[in-house]
Amino acid sequence: MLTPAELVWLLAAVANRDEAAFERLYAATRAKLYGVVLRILHRQDLAEEVVQETYVKVWNNAAQFDPAVSSPITWMAAIARNRAIDVVRKRGELSLEDEPSAFEVAAETPDPLARREMSEELKRLLECVGRLEPDRQKLVLLAYYNGWSREQLATKFEAPVNTVKTWLRRSMMDIRQCLGLG
Repeated sequence: MLTPAELVWLLAAVANRDEAAFERLYAATRAKLYGVVLRILHRQDLAEEVVQETYVKVWNNAAQFDPAVSSPITWMAAIARNRAIDVVRKRGELSLEDEPSAFEVAAETPDPLARREMSEELKRLLECVGRLEPDRQKLVLLAYYNGWSREQLATKFEAPVNTVKTWLRRSMMDIRQCLGLG
Protein backbone atom coordinates (compact mmCIF):
# COMPACT_ATOMS: atom_id res chain seq x y z
CA MET A 1 0.00 0.00 0.00
CA LEU A 2 1.13 3.51 -0.70
CA THR A 3 1.84 6.00 2.05
CA PRO A 4 -0.86 8.51 3.02
CA ALA A 5 1.20 11.28 1.40
CA GLU A 6 1.32 9.35 -1.87
CA LEU A 7 -2.43 8.77 -1.71
CA VAL A 8 -3.00 12.50 -1.12
CA TRP A 9 -0.90 13.23 -4.20
CA LEU A 10 -2.84 10.68 -6.25
CA LEU A 11 -6.19 12.12 -5.17
CA ALA A 12 -5.01 15.60 -6.16
CA ALA A 13 -4.02 14.22 -9.57
CA VAL A 14 -7.39 12.46 -9.88
CA ALA A 15 -9.09 15.77 -9.11
CA ASN A 16 -7.30 17.05 -12.23
CA ARG A 17 -8.69 14.08 -14.20
CA ASP A 18 -5.38 12.16 -14.38
CA GLU A 19 -6.45 8.65 -15.47
CA ALA A 20 -3.05 7.08 -14.72
CA ALA A 21 -3.21 8.42 -11.16
CA PHE A 22 -6.73 7.03 -10.84
CA GLU A 23 -5.51 3.59 -11.95
CA ARG A 24 -2.70 3.69 -9.35
CA LEU A 25 -5.14 4.85 -6.66
CA TYR A 26 -7.52 2.04 -7.57
CA ALA A 27 -4.77 -0.59 -7.53
CA ALA A 28 -3.50 0.62 -4.15
CA THR A 29 -6.88 0.82 -2.40
CA ARG A 30 -9.32 -1.61 -4.04
CA ALA A 31 -8.63 -4.52 -1.66
CA LYS A 32 -9.19 -2.35 1.41
CA LEU A 33 -12.43 -0.85 0.11
CA TYR A 34 -13.72 -4.21 -1.08
CA GLY A 35 -13.06 -5.62 2.40
CA VAL A 36 -14.97 -2.78 4.05
CA VAL A 37 -17.95 -3.26 1.76
CA LEU A 38 -17.99 -7.07 1.84
CA ARG A 39 -17.97 -7.05 5.64
CA ILE A 40 -21.19 -5.02 5.57
CA LEU A 41 -22.97 -6.68 2.64
CA HIS A 42 -21.76 -10.30 2.92
CA ARG A 43 -22.40 -10.75 -0.81
CA GLN A 44 -19.66 -10.55 -3.41
CA ASP A 45 -21.93 -9.42 -6.24
CA LEU A 46 -23.28 -6.50 -4.23
CA ALA A 47 -19.83 -5.67 -2.85
CA GLU A 48 -18.34 -5.47 -6.34
CA GLU A 49 -21.14 -3.19 -7.48
CA VAL A 50 -20.74 -0.90 -4.47
CA VAL A 51 -16.95 -0.73 -4.92
CA GLN A 52 -17.47 0.28 -8.55
CA GLU A 53 -19.92 3.00 -7.49
CA THR A 54 -17.44 4.12 -4.84
CA TYR A 55 -14.68 4.67 -7.37
CA VAL A 56 -17.03 6.59 -9.66
CA LYS A 57 -17.79 8.84 -6.71
CA VAL A 58 -14.07 9.17 -5.89
CA TRP A 59 -13.40 10.16 -9.52
CA ASN A 60 -16.19 12.74 -9.48
CA ASN A 61 -15.48 14.15 -6.01
CA ALA A 62 -11.70 13.93 -5.63
CA ALA A 63 -11.46 17.72 -5.63
CA GLN A 64 -13.55 17.77 -2.43
CA PHE A 65 -11.02 15.65 -0.51
CA ASP A 66 -9.31 17.64 2.26
CA PRO A 67 -6.19 16.04 3.78
CA ALA A 68 -6.57 18.30 6.81
CA VAL A 69 -9.86 16.57 7.67
CA SER A 70 -9.00 12.88 7.11
CA SER A 71 -6.56 10.51 5.49
CA PRO A 72 -7.27 9.48 1.89
CA ILE A 73 -8.12 5.88 2.80
CA THR A 74 -10.44 7.04 5.58
CA TRP A 75 -12.24 9.36 3.16
CA MET A 76 -12.62 6.66 0.51
CA ALA A 77 -13.63 4.00 3.06
CA ALA A 78 -16.33 6.33 4.38
CA ILE A 79 -17.73 6.71 0.86
CA ALA A 80 -17.71 2.93 0.40
CA ARG A 81 -19.16 2.24 3.84
CA ASN A 82 -21.96 4.78 3.45
CA ARG A 83 -22.92 3.38 0.06
CA ALA A 84 -22.91 -0.19 1.43
CA ILE A 85 -25.13 0.86 4.33
CA ASP A 86 -27.50 2.51 1.85
CA VAL A 87 -27.74 -0.79 -0.03
CA VAL A 88 -28.48 -2.69 3.21
CA ARG A 89 -31.22 -0.23 4.12
CA LYS A 90 -32.81 -0.30 0.66
CA ARG A 91 -32.80 -4.09 0.43
CA GLY A 92 -35.29 -5.23 3.01
CA GLU A 93 -34.43 -8.90 2.50
CA LEU A 94 -30.92 -8.41 3.85
CA SER A 95 -31.25 -9.14 7.54
CA LEU A 96 -28.35 -9.06 9.94
CA GLU A 97 -30.17 -11.60 12.08
CA ASP A 98 -29.97 -14.10 9.20
CA GLU A 99 -26.23 -13.63 8.94
CA PRO A 100 -24.52 -14.98 12.09
CA SER A 101 -21.15 -13.40 11.30
CA ALA A 102 -22.80 -9.97 11.35
CA PHE A 103 -23.07 -10.28 15.12
CA GLU A 104 -19.36 -10.86 15.52
CA VAL A 105 -17.44 -7.89 16.79
CA ALA A 106 -13.93 -7.40 15.53
CA ALA A 107 -11.28 -8.87 17.79
CA GLU A 108 -9.85 -6.44 20.30
CA THR A 109 -6.35 -7.13 19.03
CA PRO A 110 -5.48 -8.12 15.47
CA ASP A 111 -3.17 -11.02 14.64
CA PRO A 112 0.59 -10.26 14.88
CA LEU A 113 1.13 -9.90 11.12
CA ALA A 114 -1.76 -7.47 10.76
CA ARG A 115 -0.48 -5.45 13.76
CA ARG A 116 2.93 -5.05 12.07
CA GLU A 117 1.28 -3.58 9.01
CA MET A 118 -1.00 -1.19 10.90
CA SER A 119 -0.43 2.48 10.47
CA GLU A 120 0.32 4.58 13.52
CA GLU A 121 -2.99 6.34 12.95
CA LEU A 122 -4.91 3.08 13.17
CA LYS A 123 -2.99 2.02 16.28
CA ARG A 124 -3.95 5.28 17.97
CA LEU A 125 -7.58 4.85 16.93
CA LEU A 126 -7.74 1.29 18.29
CA GLU A 127 -6.15 2.43 21.53
CA CYS A 128 -8.80 5.14 21.91
CA VAL A 129 -11.64 2.74 21.13
CA GLY A 130 -10.13 0.37 23.69
CA ARG A 131 -10.51 3.03 26.37
CA LEU A 132 -14.30 3.02 26.00
CA GLU A 133 -16.48 0.86 28.24
CA PRO A 134 -16.91 -2.64 26.75
CA ASP A 135 -20.54 -2.02 25.74
CA ARG A 136 -19.59 1.26 24.06
CA GLN A 137 -16.73 -0.47 22.24
CA LYS A 138 -19.20 -3.02 20.85
CA LEU A 139 -21.65 -0.26 19.95
CA VAL A 140 -19.03 1.76 18.05
CA LEU A 141 -17.63 -1.29 16.26
CA LEU A 142 -21.05 -2.57 15.25
CA ALA A 143 -22.06 0.88 14.00
CA TYR A 144 -18.92 1.98 12.19
CA TYR A 145 -17.16 -1.28 11.35
CA ASN A 146 -20.10 -3.61 10.70
CA GLY A 147 -22.48 -0.94 9.40
CA TRP A 148 -25.39 -1.53 11.77
CA SER A 149 -28.18 1.03 11.75
CA ARG A 150 -29.22 2.82 14.92
CA GLU A 151 -32.43 0.81 14.92
CA GLN A 152 -30.52 -2.47 14.84
CA LEU A 153 -28.25 -1.24 17.63
CA ALA A 154 -31.29 -0.22 19.69
CA THR A 155 -32.67 -3.73 19.36
CA LYS A 156 -29.32 -5.36 20.21
CA PHE A 157 -28.69 -3.15 23.25
CA GLU A 158 -32.36 -3.05 24.28
CA ALA A 159 -32.43 0.75 24.36
CA PRO A 160 -34.38 3.50 22.59
CA VAL A 161 -32.95 4.73 19.29
CA ASN A 162 -32.37 8.22 20.73
CA THR A 163 -30.36 6.71 23.58
CA VAL A 164 -28.23 4.80 21.08
CA LYS A 165 -27.66 8.04 19.15
CA THR A 166 -26.51 9.72 22.37
CA TRP A 167 -24.21 6.82 23.26
CA LEU A 168 -22.66 6.89 19.78
CA ARG A 169 -22.22 10.66 19.84
CA ARG A 170 -20.60 10.60 23.28
CA SER A 171 -18.38 7.66 22.35
CA MET A 172 -17.22 9.44 19.20
CA MET A 173 -16.55 12.61 21.20
CA ASP A 174 -14.44 10.56 23.63
CA ILE A 175 -12.53 9.00 20.74
CA ARG A 176 -11.95 12.40 19.10
CA GLN A 177 -10.72 13.82 22.42
CA CYS A 178 -8.40 10.84 22.90
CA LEU A 179 -6.99 11.40 19.39
CA GLY A 180 -6.52 15.09 20.15
CA LEU A 181 -9.07 16.18 17.55
CA GLY A 182 -11.58 17.86 19.76
